[in-house]
Amino acid sequence: MRVIGLISGTSVDGIDGALVEISGSPGDWHLELLAGTTLPYPVDLRSQILDVCAGKSLSMPELAELDDAIATVFADAALSLQQSSEPAELIGSHGQTVFHRPPQNHQLGYSLQLGRGELIAQLTGLTTVSNFRVADIAAGGHGAPLVPILDTYFLRHPNYDRCIQNLGGIGNVTYVPKTDNQILGWDTGPGNALIDLAVQYFSEGAQTYDRDGAWAATGTPCMALVERWLQQDFFQQPPPKSTGRELFGVDYWQRCLREAEPYNLSPADILATLTELTVVSIHHSYCQFLPELPDQILLCGGGSHNHYLQQRLQTLFAPIPVFSTSELGLNADFKEAIAFAVLAYWRLLEIPGNLPSVTGAVSEVLLGEIHPVFTPNVIRSQSIT
Repeated sequence: MRVIGLISGTSVDGIDGALVEISGSPGDWHLELLAGTTLPYPVDLRSQILDVCAGKSLSMPELAELDDAIATVFADAALSLQQSSEPAELIGSHGQTVFHRPPQNHQLGYSLQLGRGELIAQLTGLTTVSNFRVADIAAGGHGAPLVPILDTYFLRHPNYDRCIQNLGGIGNVTYVPKTDNQILGWDTGPGNALIDLAVQYFSEGAQTYDRDGAWAATGTPCMALVERWLQQDFFQQPPPKSTGRELFGVDYWQRCLREAEPYNLSPADILATLTELTVVSIHHSYCQFLPELPDQILLCGGGSHNHYLQQRLQTLFAPIPVFSTSELGLNADFKEAIAFAVLAYWRLLEIPGNLPSVTGAVSEVLLGEIHPVFTPNVIRSQSIT
């Protein structure tokens, strides 16, 4: 089946879309990436999303309008993917996370993704599966990360224990042992989120990210600050755990900036220090919470293109090799979009899509809500009923 996967991550750069051909059966799945695209958000819409993620209040009509605006851009991404290939038969859309609260003190977690699936289905004419996190949350889990199940099926190797490290706005890891031992996974902390906020601040909005890590590479990290920031409670918390811009967002960045003042650091030094926090927090997380360090570390997500960040990871983890999932045939830029195509397909087949050992849920569950396409006549007859 040809399936489209769609997601916009915590960096809020735009919508990553992947058109995938899925075949095979449980235990013998086959994937082929037919097309991939990243559709940037309109500037005003991205700014509005970032404001909401930072805590700006919305009226209910404004929330509904934002939900529809995001769904419309997601639908545009799905339609553009099909312009140069055969049409898809199904869409899996993660949507745009604007709020995430992990479970705590026996209280269920809460996570809100905008870009409603029913509108995507109507605009594209394709059955759409969305709202993937809620079933895992209802089962006591974090609802995240959900991509590790893809890593389990497609990146396990009989000779290597592997860590697959995603570097989006937030970083997350999947530990895939070479044996049938338990899969582990959790959010490691900031990925690009704080670096992006710093770049936007120092460039006065002219840049949104540190291309190739070139700016940070000209600075010197302040290890005293890194060690101070690493004392944050999240880094000490054992998995399962998840986080987002609610913690590592604007308020955290502003605190980092204030705490850097006594050190008289240049913008490049601060960028190098924030990059080092991402690197050291990943290393700390592996050392604290893995049964043993992996044989290989595979990077994916936007941060996998940050050469300075990758170089620092390689130095800290040496002699463990650090490289991209693309080198193994799983596109590093679209891996998460591919994952939601697979999860949508599994939802139709009624195959559970979560990993309780990763999310903390009490059981495996079906992920996602199915939104079929209704013709105008069907909609009219249902409203009369």
